[in-house]
Amino acid sequence: MKRSLFLSTAIAVLSWGAATQAETLRWALAGDALTLDPHAQNEGVTIMLQSQMMEPLVSRAPTGELEATLATEWAVKADDPNVWVFKLREGVTFHDGATFDSEDVVFSMDRARSEASQMKGIIASVAEVRATGPYEVEIVTNGPNPILPAALTSIMMLDKGWTEANNAVTVQNVAAGEVTFSSTNVNGTGPYTLVSREADARTVMRAFDGYWGKDTFPLAYSEIIFTPIQNASTRVAALLSGELDFIQDVPVQDIDRVKGTAGLKVESSSENRSVFFGLNVSDTLVAGNIDGKNPLADVRVRQAINMTINRDAIRDVVMRGQSVPAGIIMPPFVNGWTEELNAYPAPDNEAAKALLAEAGYPNGFPITLDCPNDRYINDEAICQATVGMLGQIGIQARLNATSKALFFPQVNAMETDFYMLGWGVPSYDSEYIFNFLYHTRDESYGSWNSTRYSNAELDAQIKAIAAEVDLPKRDAMIAQMWETAKNDLAYIPIHHQMLNWAMKDGLTVTVDPDNQARVKYFALN
Repeated sequence: MKRSLFLSTAIAVLSWGAATQAETLRWALAGDALTLDPHAQNEGVTIMLQSQMMEPLVSRAPTGELEATLATEWAVKADDPNVWVFKLREGVTFHDGATFDSEDVVFSMDRARSEASQMKGIIASVAEVRATGPYEVEIVTNGPNPILPAALTSIMMLDKGWTEANNAVTVQNVAAGEVTFSSTNVNGTGPYTLVSREADARTVMRAFDGYWGKDTFPLAYSEIIFTPIQNASTRVAALLSGELDFIQDVPVQDIDRVKGTAGLKVESSSENRSVFFGLNVSDTLVAGNIDGKNPLADVRVRQAINMTINRDAIRDVVMRGQSVPAGIIMPPFVNGWTEELNAYPAPDNEAAKALLAEAGYPNGFPITLDCPNDRYINDEAICQATVGMLGQIGIQARLNATSKALFFPQVNAMETDFYMLGWGVPSYDSEYIFNFLYHTRDESYGSWNSTRYSNAELDAQIKAIAAEVDLPKRDAMIAQMWETAKNDLAYIPIHHQMLNWAMKDGLTVTVDPDNQARVKYFALN
């Protein structure tokens, strides 16, 4: 799998032929997209909703392989290893009828690389994007970048003229609560157009008659009604009653119930996502130091937390078997993962107490654990279980569980000392994890590193692996980097998620390991 990331040839899209469209897909999820501005938030549900209406140059098929989308082929330039050449799909139009061409690609890539963009870290190696013809662009990188196509799967293309005409060139500031034209309106090249949207309530989309892929993909539905339903019981009840056709996040306790209901089925798969806790490892706690110090800055305290969390119990009791305990914040899909790295300690409260005492906290200390309650599978329940486990070694954790609309801005603003996070890896490569989560936070890197972790040697290695084309050498570097990261324990791994999608029997869907449901692939029996 990992070698496929470095292929420079285009991958053909499977042709399904035209399909008869059903009227409406009624789809629900626990949480909503945070914005419609494609460069404002690097967050899974947000990207998924946007991808029904907007498209990148290169996508991943539901089975995980790279596929041609708005680019039809790509390759490293023969005489310059720092340049990738992308041939663009001709005959593509935006929803308002404007033609898609290289000018839109240059504009969109520059916007995604701008200071306000939350996507800039994905393409931090890009130095310049230039049009070399109406349907060809060159992307220049700071040194060779063998995984650039895989990094582009979340970078959506905008129409330059439409964006400029609507004063939407600057990327929305979600954390500041800003509302912009691009955060509430869409003009993409995707299979569905935006009809209406009420954030956290309902988004309606309609099939785009001018879509370039309408004879290539199943496109079984003429309309999508997407409804965030935070309460798990309500969400499942709506599916069971026939009010919904499809839900992605079936609560683990309801899987057998749904499977046993006539007319419904559950499709399952491992997810390309790890769930973990982040710790503020700086000298200063946001909430105020304890006895003049931040306990989390001491690696012995972090080791104590790591060895008191009972991952097997979380899997068996909280997740009902629907998780894979983890010793590293890297899912098995990703280049760099090994069984040895994924090993995790058996729970040992006595050893954990001894480490706390050695660090100067024989009676533990108070701390707030910030968690979302509508983003990951049983997220709040995992945090509740963790609070109980930490209490056994004297750490008095207070749970603060909020909706992701409040939680993610808090994490981005580094207003938390101890928090849950889940991380998917759309590039299927370790560089993506190190880039966002371990690099010292600056204008281009570390945008999700709210631990304050900083290691100059690791920072240099992160940049080096982005440009290393000798694959065995690169893999050795990645292994060394993970040893450093695992020893430093800025993050406490919990598990790799499992996916359970529930739907009506007549619907044929391949469960995407990235948990990215793209309705254009849905087919009806």
